[in-house]
Amino acid sequence: MSKNLFVIGTGTDVGKTYVTGLLLKKLNEANIRVAYYKAAMSGNDRDSEGTLIPGDALNVKTASGISQDLNSMCPYIYENAVSPHLAAKIEHQEVDMDKVYSGFNSLTKDYDYVTMEGSGGILCPIRFGDQEVWLYDIIENLHLPVILIADAGLGTINTVGLTTEFLKSRGIKLNGIIFNNYEENNIMHEDNLKMCEYITGTKVIAKVNKNDTDIDIDINLLLSMYE
Repeated sequence: MSKNLFVIGTGTDVGKTYVTGLLLKKLNEANIRVAYYKAAMSGNDRDSEGTLIPGDALNVKTASGISQDLNSMCPYIYENAVSPHLAAKIEHQEVDMDKVYSGFNSLTKDYDYVTMEGSGGILCPIRFGDQEVWLYDIIENLHLPVILIADAGLGTINTVGLTTEFLKSRGIKLNGIIFNNYEENNIMHEDNLKMCEYITGTKVIAKVNKNDTDIDIDINLLLSMYE
């Protein structure tokens, strides 16, 4: 069975998928058998034949160079660029959690490390109505530790602090924080890093600059994030 990790973000568009691709690239280049998984993706485009392409999964696969079959990366793909629960209603394809968990468990048997990425922030609704499923439900049910991706800029102290407090309230283990869009010698970014470590008690394990194609993190530190 594999060791596993869940990647969450402080919100939408903080670079969660981008950073996840860099993390998997690091592992893949170390000849570690790693897989990617995401329960539901919305806001996807269609190819020339009209088939929906799982954009986040394709981006991770391309950036990381992993050989995993794209079709095994995400069981639910939506066209509308809204929260998964709403996209599912609009497109008449509700998320079946048994299918989600089955897909994840299958990967844990075939790979040594499995990285699961969340949709949006920790309070992203995956299904709402006859059943109520939130992103944190998936993390709890799969008993996964998390790392948090945050933008290095203005407002991150608040979003990191609030997300961390929610994780604590749910008993979800936060193993590390990664800052995206980090600028060296930017006094605000440097202070944000220190303040986030102070209020969370959790280390910022890596800093990603804009347009980085690699992530500067010790491979053993990265592996220690997985459980």
